[in-house]
Amino acid sequence: MTTVSIVRVGGQDRERIAAGVRRAIELAGGLGGPIRAGMRVMIKPNMVAPPPSGVCGACTSPLVCRAVADLVTELGGRPVIAESSARGADTEAAYRIMGYDDLRKQGYEVVDLKQDRIVKVPVADGRVLREIATFELATHVDAIISVPVLKTHDQGQATLALKNLKGLVVDGDKRRIHQIGMFEGAVDLVSHFKPVFAVVDAIVGQEGMGPLLGLPVEMGLVLAGRDLVAVDAIAGRVMGFAPEEVPITVAAAKRGLGTMDEAEIRVAGETVASVARRFVRAEEDHRIDAEGVSIIHSEGTCTGCRNGLLSSLFDMRSDGSLAKARGVTIVAGPTRLPAGVPQEYLIGIG
Repeated sequence: MTTVSIVRVGGQDRERIAAGVRRAIELAGGLGGPIRAGMRVMIKPNMVAPPPSGVCGACTSPLVCRAVADLVTELGGRPVIAESSARGADTEAAYRIMGYDDLRKQGYEVVDLKQDRIVKVPVADGRVLREIATFELATHVDAIISVPVLKTHDQGQATLALKNLKGLVVDGDKRRIHQIGMFEGAVDLVSHFKPVFAVVDAIVGQEGMGPLLGLPVEMGLVLAGRDLVAVDAIAGRVMGFAPEEVPITVAAAKRGLGTMDEAEIRVAGETVASVARRFVRAEEDHRIDAEGVSIIHSEGTCTGCRNGLLSSLFDMRSDGSLAKARGVTIVAGPTRLPAGVPQEYLIGIG
């Protein structure tokens, strides 16, 4: 039986967040087992890209990482907060918007892995990855703690503790993982890096068109556990996802990296039922409908293709270029073309 904790934080100030993180970690068994004096410990937040604001639910709060770092220090460990944002994204800009520069001023070590030396390492027993290009720091730490945000994802339904490890490879490998198999590739990374604990920042999550352009959801929670599969299973439940709905959770459980069987998971602190809120799925985020673009999906279009298209349109909306597509009809997949739409206003995909 593994334990996943759910704790109400009760506010967004430093003291309450620190107390909530401490309580969540204690209820989940504490860091005293996996973390020992002298260990170099990487605290891995999710800093997907520079967010629209510091409270949009896209990136991990620096106050959560600070609280985890303080607990590592209490045990005699040497914490370092480290991340590389998504392919082409500026990690330093994301850090700056989220307030991680304040942590640096206070003496915490915060590293942009994109500025670190790159090393290639083999991936033992990888399903889709035989070798990865990672960062020297990731190969030198003694333990990794995954500190994701509670949020939806346009291709994987949710992005939580397991998928968070994708930030430990270079941009080229991030792209390659999406091409050869994002879910199995992410699980290969978990199997390789073997994170020892997860702390989920569910203070402000994100629903809809995650992982960056969704809508903030104030949850006021912290979840924690040693089994990342179990943590993701319970965190998904809090968002309204059954474990089997999240492909990465399923893939990791099948590999034996943890359990998603809720009969084998003890939930400590708050119950799932008392805190759960159904998050709007990426495919249910219809804000793009108001932009004058019509989308027609064939019956067989998969969720990944649907959400990939929507995500691209949201990117265009964000940079202001979507206005140029006003009046366009996009047809995705094999289906009947709509009548009365001029050819120059019709785009077919797939």
